[in-house]
Formats: sequence, structure tokens, C-alpha cells
Amino acid sequence: MKVFSPFPESYTLIDAGSGFKLEKWGEIITIRPEHQAYFKSEQPISEWRKTAHWEFKPNQKGGLNGTWKKLKEDAPSTWFIEVSGATFKLEITSNKHIGCFPEQNHNWEFISSILSEKKKFLNAFAYTGCASIFGRKTGAEVFHCDSVKGMLDWANENQIASELHGIKWVLEDALKFIERENKRNNRYDLIQLDPPAWGLGAKKEKWKLETLLPKLIEESLLLLSPKGCLILNTYSPKVTVEDLQAISKKFSNQYAIEINELWMKSESGKNLYFGIVSRFSKK
Repeated sequence: MKVFSPFPESYTLIDAGSGFKLEKWGEIITIRPEHQAYFKSEQPISEWRKTAHWEFKPNQKGGLNGTWKKLKEDAPSTWFIEVSGATFKLEITSNKHIGCFPEQNHNWEFISSILSEKKKFLNAFAYTGCASIFGRKTGAEVFHCDSVKGMLDWANENQIASELHGIKWVLEDALKFIERENKRNNRYDLIQLDPPAWGLGAKKEKWKLETLLPKLIEESLLLLSPKGCLILNTYSPKVTVEDLQAISKKFSNQYAIEINELWMKSESGKNLYFGIVSRFSKK
């Protein structure tokens, strides 16, 4: 089943196609590669460049790394956007990501609705902490876990910009932290997992999502409180809806499980795929 994430405040997916997407973040417009945009864009990219501030040039087709080209002289390399009472810093970096995944608004709204004071939230593989910020805005106790120190620093900047405090920072491999939390008999009311398709851990351990996903799900479910909920985001060509259904089948007696494709519709009418979002809720 497809679910379409609504645009968060201060963001618009303007157009997509020809392997790229045109996005507006506050007042700043970017052109970034997107391998799921394999169809024809509504306007040619040459037209996009007339209004865009920045364009990312990948080193290889669809690649993460490359260089940013400034298309307008006054284009800032760092700026802030407001989203539902939160403030996020965006920045031109050494890769195509700038600090926010707006399709996750689908989950941000859910996090905001399910959490409250006295509840406990673990955001694992937490990146720059947008979900952590929305969790903390509810008054919940929030643990933000990422293996990259720079991401914790960036997330703390978002916390400060959003006039919040109290997020607990965990610099550790997410799976190892979850395993240790289980040994300590700690429990969480909500856990969000947003693991990369591949990468390196805090100590340069190799990470392959398709290999570690079954263990990650099982350990995370053990960490839930009696009425807890798990959110899992996956964006990998090696993990399909069918794969997740097969992995999840063993948990279906204890959990209500939703597995959906996550999409966004551009302002120009193009449908763009953003991976799979799954939710496990204790019955």
C-alpha cells in the first residue's frame, strides 16, 4: 500500500524527473540527484536552474558524494527553516544531503500524536535529529543515538534553535546500544529506526542493512514497553515490502504490523518513492 507524506511547513517538492528533484526549503531552492526520479520532469532541468540557488553535481550517476554548484551569488550555505514550531538548520555539505528528510513528516506527525510527558522515545540512526526535536516538543524523555559525532552536534544545534533542552545524546552504534539497553532491562514507549542501507559504525564496523535487519527488528521489539510502538524506515533496493513481510511474520501474533511504501507528490504532479515505512504496535 502507498502512503503519501504531506509537505512539512516551509518545504515544497516542486518537480522531479530525469534523475533529479527540485525542492524549496524556506526561500532556498535546490536541485539534487534522485535515482527514483527515473521519469520525465514536468519542466526541463535547464528551466529549474533559472530559479534554483544550488545544484548538486554527483561524482557518479545517482551518487551521494560530489560537489555543490552555486547558481545564485547570494545563495547562503547555511540557513534555517521552521516546521510546526520546530527550527532546523540546513547546510550545504560534502554530499547531497542538507540536514533534513522532509518525507519523514509522515512520521513526525505520528510521533507528535503518540508521545507525551512521562513517555520515553529512542530515535536510533538519528541523523540531525528532526524526529528527536518533535519527540522532545511533546515533553517526552528523548534519547538520540547516532554513531557520528558531527550528527549529534548538528542535532543539538536544532535543539537550541527550537528553544528546547534535555535530549540525551548517545554516541554509539545503534544496534549495540539497543542490545545493551535490553541487557539493562530498560524500556521505551516509542522507538524509531532509520538505518542506512550500508555504512560504517562508530568503530568502522561494516553495516549491511539486509544482513542485520532481522536482528535489529527483534532486539528493538524486545526493548518496547507493554504498549510500545516501533517505527522502521528503510530505503534500500535490497529490502522490499515482501522482505519485510517475511521478516515480520514471526512477530504477527504479538504485534499489529503495518508495512507501506512512502511517497510524495510533487507540486507538478509527479509521484516520487521514498522507501518503506513500517509500524509495529503491541496488541
